Amino acid sequence: MAVDIRQVSPEDHWTQFEQSWTALLSYRYLGKLTPVLDVGVEQETMPLRWDMRNSSGGIMAAPLCIAAPEPYWRDDECIPAPVVMSYEILDSARDVRQVDVLRDVIRLGRTMGFSRSLIVDSAHHERVIAVSSGTGVSLGAVPEDYREVENPPIPVVDSPDMPPLWRAFGATLGDDGRWRLPVLAPELSSPHAALHLGPINILLEKAANDETTRQAGTDALQIESWTVMMVRPGVVGPFRAEAEVITARSARIPTRLTLHDEGNGDRVIATAVAVYRRP
Repeated sequence: MAVDIRQVSPEDHWTQFEQSWTALLSYRYLGKLTPVLDVGVEQETMPLRWDMRNSSGGIMAAPLCIAAPEPYWRDDECIPAPVVMSYEILDSARDVRQVDVLRDVIRLGRTMGFSRSLIVDSAHHERVIAVSSGTGVSLGAVPEDYREVENPPIPVVDSPDMPPLWRAFGATLGDDGRWRLPVLAPELSSPHAALHLGPINILLEKAANDETTRQAGTDALQIESWTVMMVRPGVVGPFRAEAEVITARSARIPTRLTLHDEGNGDRVIATAVAVYRRP
């Protein structure tokens, strides 16, 4: 079961954080490296693999959310939780193999944090793949004396035969046509025992891709705008995603998404807006 780090003693805080951080799939499975938190990491960076791309080879939104989570409020500074994450995708990055994140922390206050970033080609920083921004809240202070965690990426062989991200994170399609994540487990959980931003974005994007493809009559679509609002923590599960295409008749197709915690009164825990463009 996921353990809420806010419920452990200050003496056990960093031990519990290490257990949560190394159990979480989001960063380790996608190969994301985080300075200060991970041992020996100086650049915030992440590879771009086959499973992070759409049917035409363009980048998807969820991997960018994991590469550059907003706001940039690290776990050694507080117990952070995102509120709004927004991404404008400028380049489909078909030939990009790795991205770096160039951060601009606007303000980290007592309870609210604000940041923005450029997500760039690691080999050519002048090539901007996406711009991101976001706000978040601090759920509490943390003890001093943080020690970097040995948290190497899970060895993953990049190939066209890779499982899609939604499958790797345990999402399934129900008989009602809705995509779901299973009940909350450590590999899907943030340190404060809520569904992590990684699986939230992966599930929502899968639901968006399926419904938008169905309504547009083609999967030759590139996402160009992605904004997620975290309404409340998802603490039980299963978690159900619902997608609504506003109109599929224009060159740019907007889709709205809602994520529910079925095990906690079917409460809405997140909403999102995706905008796709036709080729």
